[in-house]
Amino acid sequence: MTSDLWPAPFHPDPIVHTQVVPGSKSMTNRAYVLAALANRQSTIIGALHSRDTDLMRAALSNMGVVFTEEAERITVTPGELVGATVDCGLAGTVMRFVPAAAAFAEGPVLIDGDAQARTRPLTTVLDALRHLGVSVDEDSLPFTVNGTGHAPGGRVEIDASSSSQFVSALLLAGARFDRGLTVVHTGGRLPSMPHIEMTVDMIRDAGVTVDVQPNEWTVHPGPISGKVWVIEPDLSNATPFLAAAAVTGGTVSIPYWPQKTTQAGDVIRLILERMGCEVDIVADGPSYTLTVTGPPRGQLQGITLDMSDIGELTPTVAALATQATQTSMLTGISHLRGHETDRLAALSQEINKLGGKCEELPDGLRITPAPLHGGVWHSYADHRMATAGAIIGLTTEGVQVEDIETTSKTLPGFAAMWTGIVHG
Repeated sequence: MTSDLWPAPFHPDPIVHTQVVPGSKSMTNRAYVLAALANRQSTIIGALHSRDTDLMRAALSNMGVVFTEEAERITVTPGELVGATVDCGLAGTVMRFVPAAAAFAEGPVLIDGDAQARTRPLTTVLDALRHLGVSVDEDSLPFTVNGTGHAPGGRVEIDASSSSQFVSALLLAGARFDRGLTVVHTGGRLPSMPHIEMTVDMIRDAGVTVDVQPNEWTVHPGPISGKVWVIEPDLSNATPFLAAAAVTGGTVSIPYWPQKTTQAGDVIRLILERMGCEVDIVADGPSYTLTVTGPPRGQLQGITLDMSDIGELTPTVAALATQATQTSMLTGISHLRGHETDRLAALSQEINKLGGKCEELPDGLRITPAPLHGGVWHSYADHRMATAGAIIGLTTEGVQVEDIETTSKTLPGFAAMWTGIVHG
């Protein structure tokens, strides 16, 4: 339907802009789960409000957790978890993190979501919970976790090569198991390791002991402490705005960039440098301001990159690669076939429809620069596909992004922010 098409702003001149980016979805949803399982109240400052985080909050609220919000502060009051019905939408963190927490509810927790979510892999985490003494009905959405308030725990071996979220889901609830938890990854290379590192760091910040060895994590049993969580800006959501500087030869700054972070989005600094951008990061109080200046228009360099740890950046980097002067090779990302959509097939199809040259590889993409033209860019209900189309639209007249509002999954108001960087 034409009403679902958003004319992506075209901008023939360099973009100069400063963009404040809302909080990290990954940190927000991990903080919500840890606060829900904690031994006392927690306060969360700077939490992201988006579809994914709202779904997590609603899921935990239905299970008996009380959320009270005032200004930028959310107070989370844990209590005895109860049986409930949970809508996970299309949120991977909700459909994978909530089942482990639901093991400690007194009663059944029925979990369902969008029709498209029913194709996303879940068996790994559900089978792991069964091995740890939790009763689970069915192997895909909708399924029911039959909580009894406690579970034995112990050692479990899983193949998490399709998603690091399987490891994080178990670790977040690990301290609540009677015997704690040891997770051993037995498959191929783990994708998105920074997300597991984020999980481990946050669990430790909540006063839990975690031992880490290669492909093995042990969470010791004990209380999860309530605390104050300060949520960093979502660095992956910052990447489209920095890409705008790169493709237009402009300058974009992002304030409040963290001094130290486990977010995968931080790697965009190194990627843009390799593609010919000037990248500066300057101390600004307790955080930093990151500024990216793109090369003169038409001089962006191609890149060969193993993205196995930073797969979520693939749509942004693929959009950048269409504007480069050399072929780019993005590899190590076969796991993206199991995200909101098959991102490799989707990127290849949409780039090629606009006249580009994108070849789908077994574990990635080969993108050769070619003149692009306008047309419809489909989002596949995938927030990062939608932002990739917006990036291409800056330099290609007539791009129309289908369902731009799917960006509300992690970044509500994206369309207005994007128009703001173009029109100032």
